[in-house]
Amino acid sequence: MQTSDSPAVRVRGLRKRYGNTRTGFKDAVAGLDLDVGRGEIVAVLGPNGAGKTTTIEILEGFRDRDDGDVVVLGEDPREAGRAWRARIGVVMQDSRDLSELTVVEKVRATAASYPDPRDPAEVIAAVGLAEKVKARTRGLSGGQRRRLDVALGIVGRPELLFLDEPTTGFDPQARRSFWDLVTGLRDDGTTILLTTHYLDEAAQLADRVVVVRDGVVVAEGPPDTLGGPGARTPVVAWDDGGVRRTERTDRPTAAVARLIAAAGPDGEVPGLSVSRPTLEDVYLSLIGETPADYGKPADDNKEAA
Repeated sequence: MQTSDSPAVRVRGLRKRYGNTRTGFKDAVAGLDLDVGRGEIVAVLGPNGAGKTTTIEILEGFRDRDDGDVVVLGEDPREAGRAWRARIGVVMQDSRDLSELTVVEKVRATAASYPDPRDPAEVIAAVGLAEKVKARTRGLSGGQRRRLDVALGIVGRPELLFLDEPTTGFDPQARRSFWDLVTGLRDDGTTILLTTHYLDEAAQLADRVVVVRDGVVVAEGPPDTLGGPGARTPVVAWDDGGVRRTERTDRPTAAVARLIAAAGPDGEVPGLSVSRPTLEDVYLSLIGETPADYGKPADDNKEAA
């Protein structure tokens, strides 16, 4: 049994392989390690096919693994029982619930299966469905069904909440309201493991970001330090005879002064800009999709200047 000081999630060497002897095998998860501390919000980022959803489903106990050690709230998910499941909340990536139950009936029925649920009316209001309490589930829009999924995931007052792309289909106002809800859950002690394609969502919510590529973790850390200290080195960019040049440097003022001096009497440098790489820039670099004006060696550009 885990103590209160041990991680809510601890994963070592997780592997999951798909395929067969005829078509060949492929690792969806290829030796992944992951820790999630209690009371922490961790955002898992990665491109499609990186292994994020497979990993989450294994942690939730919905998919078996081929190898590795997994402990979630002190138990192995593939062996855990009903009492363990009552301690977790799950918002899956894709739900097609088209039942005849109304929103309030659905949330109340789910709440009844937990020992200490939140008030259903409070939860419905928190996800922005107060005006749809009597609407049948099958009549909800895609975004409204997504909000209902979130309500069902949090009504049981889980110790650990899995959110797989939770705000897909939310309008901007609903997303920000949901962010407030998630932050409040964390403040109340809920541990949250989040997958999202929205970089602003990860930056807003996560205490720590984990980047997954090809089934393994390639980087992790707080959003503002992800990738290490060099990842946020400022980038000076300018146009040189129709070619876009960039230079990453800890001394952007000196770089700009050099460019101005080289520009001639008028001192004009076409397209000159100075920026600090964002979380999105760092993320794209980590998954091998380096954006323009980021990550080019300074020495190459100095010669061009």
